[in-house]
Amino acid sequence: MAGRSGKRGELRIYLGSAPGVGKTYAMLGEAHRRAERGTDVVVGLVETHARAKTAALIDGLEVVPRRRIEHRGVEVTEMDLDALLARKPEVAVVDELAHTNAPGSRNEKRWQDIDELLDAGINVLSTVNVQHLESLNDVVETITGVRQQETVPDEVVRRAGQIELADITPEALRRRMAHGNVYPADRVDAALGNYFRTGNLTALRELALLWLADQVDVALRRYRAERRITETWEARERVVVAITGGPESETLIRRARRIASRAGAELQVVHVLRGDGLAGTSPGNLARARRLADGVGASFHTVVGDDVPEALLEFARGADATQLVVGTSRRSGWARLFDEGIGATVVQKSGSIDVHMVTHPEAGGRRLLKKFARNPLSPTRQVWGWLLAFLLPTAVTAVAYLSGAVSLSTDVVGYFMATVLVAMVGGKAPAIATALLSGGLLNFFLTPPLYSLTVAEPQNLVTLLAMLLVGLLVAVMVDRAARLTERAAHARTEAALLASYARTVLTHPDPLPRLLEKVVENFGLSSAALLERDDGRWHVAASTGSAPCTRPGESDVDIEVNQDVHLVLKGPGDRALPASDRTVLEAAAGQALVALRQQRMAAEAQDAQRRADATELRTALLSAVGHDLRTPLASIKASVSSLRAPDLRLSEQDTSELLTGVEESADRLAALVDNLLDSSRLATGAIVPQLHPVGYDEVVARALAGLDGRQHVEVDTDERLPDVLADAGLLERVVANVVQNALKYGRPGGGRISVRASEHASRVELRVVDHGPGLPDGAAEQVFAPFERLGDRGDRGDQGPAGVGLGLSVAEGFMEAMQGTIRAEDTPGGGLTIVLSLPVAGEEQGTR
Repeated sequence: MAGRSGKRGELRIYLGSAPGVGKTYAMLGEAHRRAERGTDVVVGLVETHARAKTAALIDGLEVVPRRRIEHRGVEVTEMDLDALLARKPEVAVVDELAHTNAPGSRNEKRWQDIDELLDAGINVLSTVNVQHLESLNDVVETITGVRQQETVPDEVVRRAGQIELADITPEALRRRMAHGNVYPADRVDAALGNYFRTGNLTALRELALLWLADQVDVALRRYRAERRITETWEARERVVVAITGGPESETLIRRARRIASRAGAELQVVHVLRGDGLAGTSPGNLARARRLADGVGASFHTVVGDDVPEALLEFARGADATQLVVGTSRRSGWARLFDEGIGATVVQKSGSIDVHMVTHPEAGGRRLLKKFARNPLSPTRQVWGWLLAFLLPTAVTAVAYLSGAVSLSTDVVGYFMATVLVAMVGGKAPAIATALLSGGLLNFFLTPPLYSLTVAEPQNLVTLLAMLLVGLLVAVMVDRAARLTERAAHARTEAALLASYARTVLTHPDPLPRLLEKVVENFGLSSAALLERDDGRWHVAASTGSAPCTRPGESDVDIEVNQDVHLVLKGPGDRALPASDRTVLEAAAGQALVALRQQRMAAEAQDAQRRADATELRTALLSAVGHDLRTPLASIKASVSSLRAPDLRLSEQDTSELLTGVEESADRLAALVDNLLDSSRLATGAIVPQLHPVGYDEVVARALAGLDGRQHVEVDTDERLPDVLADAGLLERVVANVVQNALKYGRPGGGRISVRASEHASRVELRVVDHGPGLPDGAAEQVFAPFERLGDRGDRGDQGPAGVGLGLSVAEGFMEAMQGTIRAEDTPGGGLTIVLSLPVAGEEQGTR
């Protein structure tokens, strides 16, 4: 048997996208197939969840009895790991890999039990849902609104020898649930309306497929690495785009994204880093490229190597890339005569990888390279300056020597012209070299005594010094003009940045965070924060980037906006910000203060708007209550007048009917006044709920006690359901309003109203179901608006007189005040269902 071979057992996992897709069913089917082939198969633990078809599959398999554990006075059962190890079968069937064992068990998690079985050489069949994978836990919570408490590390699942997907379409799973094949009948409604919505199931299914596809890809790479296969296998399209961090990087990433999208391929961005100049890439450019990669759904990588083409191709082959995107060379045509560039080398050595050469505005030498340190002139002018520094003096000397010129002054003019020309082209250093070389050539070849560096005449020495001075002066003028041009360009950049910051403050809906993001992007910083001091303590008003500073002393750059507001910056790495950048940063700090004040003014404006809305609501209340107040008052007055009329003889039955009418009208009037007062309190924020554990069964009973027509209401609220955290009085009013609305509008032909409760994902939901005309399309949210009654416009037929329509509006306000939700759904078969959802009261609040 496998258990005696000394080898570690093999784990086979059935992965499901959601409960009910059939993974346990598939696992038991595999167990039967192995047993039929003569394999020793034992069931360690299978959770049937009362599903008859699943339970039936256990028949015919040996089952190890469960171990009983007592916890807090309650007896629970868990897998008997010791008994299973002692039995030592070839294959053990152990359900629910992510399950947390009861306290008192040897291991905290079931996957740790399974690990012991595998170490003992026992093969294991198990199951897990995608929502229990640790890496996807937060994603599943975002999709479904439910956080899974039981998780399993992805690495545990990846170590499985086989992973099989148990798949089913969302529609088929919902049908299976509706038929009662997954959950008990009392949980079906809540499950279908929450976790098992079609959109949720589609997203979970995609997560499972993508996660499994990644594992298949990892397995393929492992196989290729073990067998040292370096050729590209086109099992899956992958596009790699190489960037240097220059301004053309964004063009390349966008172009590569289009190529990858057409091929349905995965995109990877690789930054090529080397020590011959490309390592000095602007952090701002790299940060923008990284953000763009994230924005287009690509992964970002960095490659370091002296031989850039070889490092790039090595990465592409390691990633099993099928297509490689590189930019055309930024070298000029003259420079490419000596070196074809990275792109051409990559094309020659790419082998089976297709290479796309993408042109861009920086190609072909159209972009000037970085300025040389301490020299504002372009590299081209510097190169020409040095060439002319040697060529022109030599040419003047040759002409003067061969022509046999008789006048030294003529020769000096030629050297002067050469020096001036070199100074204008190359700047100071080439000009000084030209002057020195010209002086030496003039002295050696043309000044007596010839072929000697001795200066016989004083005027010749003066001539040489004058040549040096003229060359230096002209070079200084050229250098000054170039620096002025550079400063003008820098000033244009500053002006553009300041205009961008001002535009952000004026137009962006949330300007302060966006302004700080721009500062980080423009200056290649790691973080920026606006600090504000209140009562001697600093706090962060806004921040962006990683690990922003919380005190001015922690920053690399501290800019004081005023005594109590500072802009603090961190980074970029070990590169100090030049002093010239501080001017722009000070202006940005001032804009940040303006944005902060603007943000607070906007908050104050919203508060003022809320107060104006409350005033408008009170005005609307006064104008809307006319009919609803007059009708019961008129009824009361008519009944009382009849009772008091001395000449009107009434029977005992007539008197009783009139008194009943008075009482009913008074009740209507009291309910209206209560709703008006409650709506006004909600508008002004005067309601502060007192939240305590309360049971739906108690609340529903009290709410129905005061309602007419309660005999037409069917109630199904199990008292065993957990308490919810709510204000009992407010919740009673909510239930009464919702049920009263259903009784009034949802009983065509004398039908009945259903009130039932169910638990789902740490919440308990109460459903009030009617089978009336339902809602027209798009009216689900409108039904909760104040002063809206769908019957007013004939949307629900002739359903009684028009009025203020505040019942459901007040119910919605009360539920929001209690941190609950209320929503309207269509009743299957026609009608309206109102769903009240509140969180389960935790143990710290107490239980019933």
